[in-house]
Amino acid sequence: MSTGTDAAVRWVDAVDLGELWEGDILDVQVADEPVLLVHLPGGEVRAYQGMCPHQEMPLADGDFDEDSGVLVCMGHLWEFDLRAGVGINPAGCRLYAYPVEVTGDRVRVGIPQDGLRHHNRCPGI
Repeated sequence: MSTGTDAAVRWVDAVDLGELWEGDILDVQVADEPVLLVHLPGGEVRAYQGMCPHQEMPLADGDFDEDSGVLVCMGHLWEFDLRAGVGINPAGCRLYAYPVEVTGDRVRVGIPQDGLRHHNRCPGI
């Protein structure tokens, strides 16, 4: 699976697919960026910023319900739908989504080469 982006990306190997079981989340460093990988039920793999947009707690430390696709950050219990990368509580907050592809048994993440910070912030919502 691959997602598109307007900026040129550098594809970086993140993990072997066997390290990210279906229904699991995993935090990884990809080209010095904290990334949260999620292997959704049904096989789709997504990649998001690895830190909560509220107070930058590691999202992989949260509770993930694979059936609903909802991740609850342990910092202040913010909830995110990892199928779409959107905030549920509070609404209006969005996780930065990286392009991701699975090639053979490798999960690769596309790091945009735009010189920008790849981390959304939603303080004080």
